[in-house]
Amino acid sequence: MAEKTVNPVLKQVLELGPTLAFFLIYLRIKDDTFTFGGIEYTGFIVAALIFVPILLAAMGILWLLTGKLSRMQIFTAFMVIFFGGLTAYFNDERFFKMKTTIVYGFMAALLGIGLLRGRSYLQYVMEEFLPMRAEGWMIFTRRLTYLFAGLAVANEIIWRTQSTETWVKLETFAFPAVLFVFLWVQIIGLQKYLIEEPDTAED
Repeated sequence: MAEKTVNPVLKQVLELGPTLAFFLIYLRIKDDTFTFGGIEYTGFIVAALIFVPILLAAMGILWLLTGKLSRMQIFTAFMVIFFGGLTAYFNDERFFKMKTTIVYGFMAALLGIGLLRGRSYLQYVMEEFLPMRAEGWMIFTRRLTYLFAGLAVANEIIWRTQSTETWVKLETFAFPAVLFVFLWVQIIGLQKYLIEEPDTAED
């Protein structure tokens, strides 16, 4: 199915909305305890379970509108479902918190494997949107690999040493902000490697 054009604001809402919804739901029920089948669950675990269908619904709408989902979106959805299921089954919020470490760690490992092979897997994904010389892609990929590894380590330290509320706030706002600022700075800093499209306009 060919990718369709969709309103960029709506696309951002569908991509970021589920995480924000999880944050708001958590704030609303964080101090509550819920009983299902004779088992008590914390507000965090219930919010995490509600997050799963919200994410899947948003991805379904995004797929219907664009006709496409990235491999990263599919992988993230799988991780959310898998670790959400473990969280509910074992009634242990640690599984859901580990998800972030594994996602970032997986990305770091995947990009790192490409670098060891002398390739930029990032280029395969983003070259259409960001034409750049091979040298630039290798620099960009190396730096992003370090960032993903750093975020994975940071998540492990935070969820193991800080309160659940602190982790939720950092997961919702700090990690995405760090990634956004990093990408923005890199794109600006790697301008000299960008490939300008030739001017095809006729005189």
